[in-house]
Amino acid sequence: MTDIAEDLSSSQVDPLVKGMTWEQMTPGSTFRTAKRTVTEADLVQFITWAGFNEPLFYDASHAQAGGYQGRLIPGAMIYCIAEGLILQTNVLNGTGLAFMHMELSVKRPVYVGDTLHALVRTTDSRASSKPGRGVVTAAVSVRNQRDEEVLTFTPVRLIRGADFREAH
Repeated sequence: MTDIAEDLSSSQVDPLVKGMTWEQMTPGSTFRTAKRTVTEADLVQFITWAGFNEPLFYDASHAQAGGYQGRLIPGAMIYCIAEGLILQTNVLNGTGLAFMHMELSVKRPVYVGDTLHALVRTTDSRASSKPGRGVVTAAVSVRNQRDEEVLTFTPVRLIRGADFREAH
């Protein structure tokens, strides 16, 4: 064993990555995620896994006949990529408790090869009916490589508070 293992237990060391409490998510606070390019493999895996058996997503000539310029990405996949990018920021790491609600709008098409990122702005943050937790609403704008808005959604989440106590 190393010296550190003999002196410390894991419970004595704070994680390097810790999510924000609901109190820290103040209305108006904003952040941007990292970027991610959507690949052909991403599209095929998603539509196969999710059962999106729709020619619009797997038949390029069908999509082109509908006026699209490439391999079209489903809106549900764009949302999932954006949620993944948000979670990768670690803003909810260890503090997220529940995803409660959202509204979603697809604004423009996304194609294989597009690079996406998200802008997240907290719009509301309040204590919940139970102590130690709060309800946080955000506005998320998903953008492509030209900074064009392609999808928006408004997640409402239950988030741990600074005074959260774990159930035993």
